[in-house]
Amino acid sequence: MNRQLDITDPSQNSNWKDLVIFHNLARALTSSLELDSVLRTIMEQMQQFFEPETWSLLILDEPRNELYYAVAVGQSESEIHDLRVPLGEGMAGWVAQHGESLIVPDIRQDGRFQPLQSGRFQIRSAICMPLLSHQKTLGVIQLFNCRLESMTEYTISFLHILCDYAAIAIENARAVEKIQRLTITDDCTGLYNQRKLQQVLEEQVLLSRNSGKPFSLIFFDLDHFKSVNDVHGHQIGSALLARVGDCMHLPSRPGDIGFRYGGDEFILLLPETDKFQAESIAQNLHERLREEIFQIDDELRLRVTASFGVATFPDDGNHGQDIVRAADAAMYLVKRTTRDGVAVSPRRAPAIRI
Repeated sequence: MNRQLDITDPSQNSNWKDLVIFHNLARALTSSLELDSVLRTIMEQMQQFFEPETWSLLILDEPRNELYYAVAVGQSESEIHDLRVPLGEGMAGWVAQHGESLIVPDIRQDGRFQPLQSGRFQIRSAICMPLLSHQKTLGVIQLFNCRLESMTEYTISFLHILCDYAAIAIENARAVEKIQRLTITDDCTGLYNQRKLQQVLEEQVLLSRNSGKPFSLIFFDLDHFKSVNDVHGHQIGSALLARVGDCMHLPSRPGDIGFRYGGDEFILLLPETDKFQAESIAQNLHERLREEIFQIDDELRLRVTASFGVATFPDDGNHGQDIVRAADAAMYLVKRTTRDGVAVSPRRAPAIRI
């Protein structure tokens, strides 16, 4: 005879609540791979179970060895948006560095940490646990001022399970982000590829139509690049392409976007830039490439020149692909005549600097 769960029975009500929480977590993990959405769902379930006065989830920024706040309740978003916690500092930093949990029922009785206060909020107790995957810390969960009666051996075990769910969510979301990034990124140069270019062009055309501000494209092709592959091999050629891609990052114009269009062809998209400004930027990039000595390895140094074409929306077309074709045509005017110069659409004589 099957025994049904009676949710009116106090002895069984806790089990029922736990099952509901697990069910909601499972739904969150399978219904969305957007990190922020999944983490908020997990933390909401955690809040129901432990009823803390405030809580937060921090993610580890590995290159900087710092934690940043991904989700927080009970604190102003503006207060924590730019707040970073170095590894080893405070409870969260200590937990992230050591990969161990901290459960402090009474902050005043624990000599390891000074009494904490955030604004008018006084922290009396704390639970701080790492989010671990393969012994590697991904982040930290903090719960402040939970009900003391909820901090039992059973509930702490339950919290460990919730932390495992959060770690899985982070890993899954990062895997999806990596796949998405690979589909729009050129693996040789690290620049965006043609697929991403189509997307950005559509967005930029819409923005320009709404704002009335132009945008421009610089299309350039390396001169005599085939000889680099023929003489030095394709690995050296790929290394040179990567160095050229690095040159496209202009520190004075952080909003510009670089693309590898294909082979040894590159595009630089310049938002809110008219043709006169774009021509000046193209001339500067042209000079930069001419003067750069690319250190490929300990023994090999290479120089390279390129042919440039410039086009602007809406002067040279009504659609994104019109601007690409116009810039490409201007570039080929240089390529078929002098090489190593800049031309602007509509076809003007290339500006050559010897």
